[in-house]
Amino acid sequence: MKTIVLGGTNSKELARKLARKSKAKYGHLIVDHFPDGERYIRLPFDVKDKKIILVESMFPNPDLIMIETIFAARTCKELGAKQVILVAPYLAYLRQDKRFHPRECWSNRIMAALLTCADKIIVIDPHLQRISKLSEIFRISSKRISANKVLGEYIKKNIKNPLILGPDLESFQWAQKIADMIRVQSTVLRKKRYTSRHVKIKLKNGHEIKNRNIVIIDDIISSGHTMIEVIKQARKKGAKTITCMAVHGIFAENAYNKMKKAGATRIITTNTIQNKTSKIDVSGVIAESLT
Repeated sequence: MKTIVLGGTNSKELARKLARKSKAKYGHLIVDHFPDGERYIRLPFDVKDKKIILVESMFPNPDLIMIETIFAARTCKELGAKQVILVAPYLAYLRQDKRFHPRECWSNRIMAALLTCADKIIVIDPHLQRISKLSEIFRISSKRISANKVLGEYIKKNIKNPLILGPDLESFQWAQKIADMIRVQSTVLRKKRYTSRHVKIKLKNGHEIKNRNIVIIDDIISSGHTMIEVIKQARKKGAKTITCMAVHGIFAENAYNKMKKAGATRIITTNTIQNKTSKIDVSGVIAESLT
């Protein structure tokens, strides 16, 4: 069965790299708009009896990309594809994983139901909180993979004598695993969140920050408020350099510039979301998960 890798609007470059590493045929979705704003989608090749790897990262414009993904996957199935695997390097609509207030939309379950248009979904480091695995919401086969290996390789190659910081207990799972992998020191900070934009961070005692190359690791940088607070604390303690790293770089509300202004030496993310910080390639990680 021949394999075709299809690149969606946000993931053409990543999909092209994946196709090269998977030795598969590459093409990107032909996407346009009707005069009233509706999305027009066409497949670049005949997909009958083919295995389709559809690569769709759901930022920016998650609403539009969700529709594009559903339409593309359903079209592949209707036109005879043997299997459709959706690779969502960044998967949107995971944060609303319960009804926090009466009558709220429980969006992660609805998102998962809509994506049954594919046969399988692969996600890189999904931002899970009150659910422990994707199979709790997906009715199709689901696979969670990690960018830890490539993050660790980047640190080992580019940063001497690093001290890896996890901003809170949740992010420390990434920080500690990566630190153990490359055999360097790590620590977790204490975070208290008051609102989505008001966060306080406190460094634990007993860890030497002064004159160290600090690496702050989290799974996602959205508004950047957590990272900014850690940057400020590390600067006060005399850090030599401060590198901020994340799997997914959203940088909402001008977060990148705010982090640089706060004192970040450099900001590095993977190419799950393509932007100026995405220096770490995850196509190899995805290719391994497909074998």
